[in-house]
Amino acid sequence: MTEHDTLNQSNHGTVISVRGSVIDAHFPKRLPHIHNLLKTGDNGRIAVEVETHLSSKVVRCVALTLTQGLALGSQVIDTGRPLNAPVGKCLLGRMFNVFGETIDRKGEIKGEEWRSIYREPVPISQRATTPEIFETGIKAIDVLAPMERGGKAGLFGGAGVGKTVIITEMIHNIVGRREGVSIFCGIGERCREGEELYREMKKAGVLDNTVMVFGQMNEPPGARFRVGHAALTMAEYFRDDARQDVLLLIDNIFRFIQAGSEVSGLMGQIPSRLGYQPTLGTELARLEERICNTATGAITSTQAVYVPADDFTDPAAVHTFSHLSASIVLSRKRAGEGLYPAIDPLKSGSKMLVPPVVGMRHYRVAQEVRKTLATYEELKDIIAMLGLEELSLDDRRIVRRARQLERFMTQPFFTTQQFTGYEGRMIDLKEALDGCERILNDEFSDYPERAFYMIGNIDEAKKDEA
Repeated sequence: MTEHDTLNQSNHGTVISVRGSVIDAHFPKRLPHIHNLLKTGDNGRIAVEVETHLSSKVVRCVALTLTQGLALGSQVIDTGRPLNAPVGKCLLGRMFNVFGETIDRKGEIKGEEWRSIYREPVPISQRATTPEIFETGIKAIDVLAPMERGGKAGLFGGAGVGKTVIITEMIHNIVGRREGVSIFCGIGERCREGEELYREMKKAGVLDNTVMVFGQMNEPPGARFRVGHAALTMAEYFRDDARQDVLLLIDNIFRFIQAGSEVSGLMGQIPSRLGYQPTLGTELARLEERICNTATGAITSTQAVYVPADDFTDPAAVHTFSHLSASIVLSRKRAGEGLYPAIDPLKSGSKMLVPPVVGMRHYRVAQEVRKTLATYEELKDIIAMLGLEELSLDDRRIVRRARQLERFMTQPFFTTQQFTGYEGRMIDLKEALDGCERILNDEFSDYPERAFYMIGNIDEAKKDEA
């Protein structure tokens, strides 16, 4: 047992019930507080967290580690504190689990400070209230669903439509462009994904400005449920103490909700709609409300949101939507057409896309792009039944512009260039707006659609055709 785990030897209890990940313990002297960390098993190898008080002497806990080998009558020791996470500059370039232990085989970190993972959100009076745009270098996001500095953006999509790819590209672009810090929080990640991401970031040279925290898919639900709070505690240090901007990437927020649902079921709570926990809204708000910007810095969050069966009315998707300032919806249909990133321009949107925040020109171009693509969507049935030749001249122009815009909104990513063969591009917002405006003004009416596919700025279309 480490010095960090100095146990409160005066408060001992015994295990009176073990049901999977749920453990009941009897404390004759005094009850441990809710969220206190308890140690049990051989040499305190099993960590459990107090969830509720059943009586004046019995607590019900959820295990954060596997409970194999735990027997009735085993001693339980109250550590007298909640689960803690390490904070400090020494975290950069390292990978951690929910307990703040390194899992990258590079040895322990020295000289770090430890803080409770349960912290109150910044009061409204201390938050920055001036909205600012957070540029990502990805055309489709910056033009049609701009992110807010200190805000939360959701990446919605089913399995295999490219959520993780967009997140890794954002890490690459933002660490390269800003002097900020990226914190990647993997909730319910497959170990394959975590290992691949670690290698990719090392290769791209951005690992030194990144902290990675994982609660993997094979870990108990208690650990997956708390890993998001541990990552936020680390992010708050960089924002409040180091006064840096932080990009917090969560993959996947649905797995956080799923872990909460598992914990709720283990605790015997009656499920609400579609089997989710009755406390879903509160649990999600406790995590999301800590993400904000202050006078010292900002935590900007991008969260991948798995949408079960592509159903956007699912309670997990609905509750997550309510916290977001930008929603980036990925479409399986567009992915099938090879239009990557597969962002649906009509379903995606942002509260930032208003003239006082983005300016009149950006607002006008974005609205015109949306209108053109929406009209094309309406004309698709007529084209399928009667053919393009039956449309009026004006409608044919709209279809041509829409198809050119669709292809211009594709973009080669740095993180996928080894698979696609296209060299990655990072595009400024001004260049992206120029390209959209020139397509809408029919400057490229003689150019074929393929000239706009997987290019960076609009001048590359001319080079391809030259």
